[in-house]
Amino acid sequence: TEPIILSADSTVADALAAVRQSEISPALASQIFICRQPLETPTGRFIGMAHYQRLLREPPSTLLGSIVDTDTQGLNPDATLNEVSSYLASYNLLSVPVIDANDRLLGAVTVDDVLDHLLPENWRHDHRETSRTQVDIAQLEKEGVHNGTQ
Repeated sequence: TEPIILSADSTVADALAAVRQSEISPALASQIFICRQPLETPTGRFIGMAHYQRLLREPPSTLLGSIVDTDTQGLNPDATLNEVSSYLASYNLLSVPVIDANDRLLGAVTVDDVLDHLLPENWRHDHRETSRTQVDIAQLEKEGVHNGTQ
């Protein structure tokens, strides 16, 4: 699925309507990618992003260009899995833009994409693997994992 891509002159109402599309995954719906025309990948110049929580705090008529976060630079298409996962973790993002050398948005990588590459191939269907790797929460709490001491 393509990420949600809108122009700077789109409104918060336009963005929220796009987020409501049932075929958009939660990870992709968490960010609106704001670009110049054309809005299909590869897009015109990538401008920035707007997080859906920010959209919820703004009046529906607000233009995305006035609330865009331009601090997120995105990743290049040759980024390694380690670079992608580090970037997502560092910025607490569910998706990150992939930008080419001409500042065009090529697509997005989600935390789900990263997990699909890190976990075993059949992790969604292999219940035996799940039972072998179950974590003993009581043991973790005893070791201090949940109380912030580690």
